[in-house]
Amino acid sequence: MSEIELAVDKLSHRAFVILGLISETSMQGGCHAYSIDQRIDERGMRNWTEIGKSSIYDIVKRLEDDDLVESYSKEVDGRIRKMYTMTHKGYKILQEKVHKTIREFNGRRNPDYDVALSMYTMIPKKERIEAFKKSLEIINNDLEFLKKNEERTEKTSMDSIGVYPLSIEALFVRPYMIMQSHIEFIEWMIEKIPEDEAPWVK
Repeated sequence: MSEIELAVDKLSHRAFVILGLISETSMQGGCHAYSIDQRIDERGMRNWTEIGKSSIYDIVKRLEDDDLVESYSKEVDGRIRKMYTMTHKGYKILQEKVHKTIREFNGRRNPDYDVALSMYTMIPKKERIEAFKKSLEIINNDLEFLKKNEERTEKTSMDSIGVYPLSIEALFVRPYMIMQSHIEFIEWMIEKIPEDEAPWVK
């Protein structure tokens, strides 16, 4: 496993969120920790990520210790602030984290997935399509396994007690319907990506 792959696996959900927010401003001179907190609040990110109020400063410090961000001092609104920008190493790790999270998504709950979607333009367009196609393959394979497992469970139930209780059926139908919705979403993304011509997309 390469150094980048190890660092990607080590990157926590909270660090992933914060590194992504720092990346947005790195080309404009970076940002300070308080402004990161403001953007989290403005975007309602505490509703769809697991970032906490008290963790931002500790996370930024760890990112700096790991050489994923670097800092310098600057006067902002009459105060000296510590500004953070992303390093080249940080960019490579963030890009691979986004790619890996999308590529390996299997339809089950993953708090990193929405974060990766919000930064998916970090990946070249061709690789984006390939990553979503790989995820689609994983989910379809899992769905096929789920169908076969349901058929076996139904046969066992009918042979033993002659009924197939709704409480058992629901355990298969719910994940099946969730996975179907993920398939529809990913197919929609694959269709839309070639049309995505936002100015930051390459």
